Amino acid sequence: LWRFGYSARLLKTNHFRTAASNTSFPAVFMLLAQYSGRIPGLFVVVKKNRFFTMPETAEDKANREVYSPHPEVRGMTQLNREAFKRTVVVPVLKVKKEIVNTLLKSLKHTVLQRPGLKRVVEDPEDEDNRLVILDPHKIPEFSLAESEQEVLKQLNVCPEVSKYNLELTYENFKSEEILRAVLPEGQEVTSGFSRVGHIAHLNLREHQLPYRYLIGQVIIDKNPGITCVVNKTNIIDSTYRNFQMEVLAGESNLVTKIKENNVAYELDFSKVYWNPRLSTEHSRIVELLKPGDVLFDVFAGIGPFAIPAAKKKCRVFANDLNPESCHWLLRNCKLNKVDDKIKAFNMDGRDFLLGPVREELTKELPLLKEEQKTSFHIVMNLPALAIEFLDVFRHLLVGEPCSAASLPTVHCYGFSKHDDPAKDIQERAEASLGTSLDGRCSTYLVRNVAPNKEMLCISFQIPADVLYKRPCPDG
Repeated sequence: LWRFGYSARLLKTNHFRTAASNTSFPAVFMLLAQYSGRIPGLFVVVKKNRFFTMPETAEDKANREVYSPHPEVRGMTQLNREAFKRTVVVPVLKVKKEIVNTLLKSLKHTVLQRPGLKRVVEDPEDEDNRLVILDPHKIPEFSLAESEQEVLKQLNVCPEVSKYNLELTYENFKSEEILRAVLPEGQEVTSGFSRVGHIAHLNLREHQLPYRYLIGQVIIDKNPGITCVVNKTNIIDSTYRNFQMEVLAGESNLVTKIKENNVAYELDFSKVYWNPRLSTEHSRIVELLKPGDVLFDVFAGIGPFAIPAAKKKCRVFANDLNPESCHWLLRNCKLNKVDDKIKAFNMDGRDFLLGPVREELTKELPLLKEEQKTSFHIVMNLPALAIEFLDVFRHLLVGEPCSAASLPTVHCYGFSKHDDPAKDIQERAEASLGTSLDGRCSTYLVRNVAPNKEMLCISFQIPADVLYKRPCPDG
């Protein structure tokens, strides 16, 4: 774990100490993952150091020297593929064509293994021979080691290594190599992106913007299936959680199809919110549900919680303020044949909680018997604001409290820049609810959004004294 630059932080509990005693470190770590989000008060953070890098090796440096585009491409802003042509000198062996395959198997760690480049070419001097290209990093001095010479001796192949002029073109370079050669030396190179169907979504830094059109075209060239590249031009601060974007390369079609956790979705990426990095979180919450449970999805988007829950035979009430999200939610319900299991609403989240959610809970909770195992879950995935909505649960219902087991469970998301994000999220939730959640909640780290900014999910059953307003006695 430490070797790969990860750290773990655990708020200790007696429950966990008992389970973890006399247990090896890997097993302890698995216990952390198992109990995270399930034990009240347990908060596990698994964080990858954002600036962790392996020390550069001599092979890395040689790689860059041999497989770098022509130096003249530095500073290019409009892609000129012809400018990337370059000839490098590589070692080769002359081999009779009849034994080429045998030689490739015998020297598989020595021959060239670079994708897109042929390892065997014709010998211009003898049509009965072939030239087997060797890895220049494994044969730096154009001479073979004794073990390799012994292999050649057994195959009756001359061990003399010749030089061959290998022409590299734009097609032979990886996207990272192209961008590293183009951008100013020492500047961060962006080749990573979020993929949403046929769309690649970038968040470019300011120093990369002059090269954005070139970067977009390189990504299309090097990633089959990507036909549109966009760059986010502002933060998500709109009422409907979408953002402005610029098409950098390819077609301007932002209506796309995706598949997540074996569920198909369609959406207009320019009009609704979608983040492929939340796939694991969508799955985690749905796994908590059982057939027959009821899910209220307050900020449903196009349905990544609602539709898998409905496919699991849960009853779902899904809401979103954005009419475009509701349009695609309904379309995806039909696409996945769950439109009879989901009731969709286009309302403000607070109005949805005070209206349909309150009505359904008022109707359903008194009817539950002790032996019934139906659970009610309320998902609030609007991390910038959701915690501010928790005050709605104060005296949402009137009457005598139901059994503690039937109290609805809330899964509320939030951002935190605090040194102790779990404590921060819990304290803010408690302030909205007007009660303590000590021993009654679990906090789960969803992902790192930005340096010193975490996205978390706090889960808890709404305390009865918060949810219910007892009727005044007669007189």
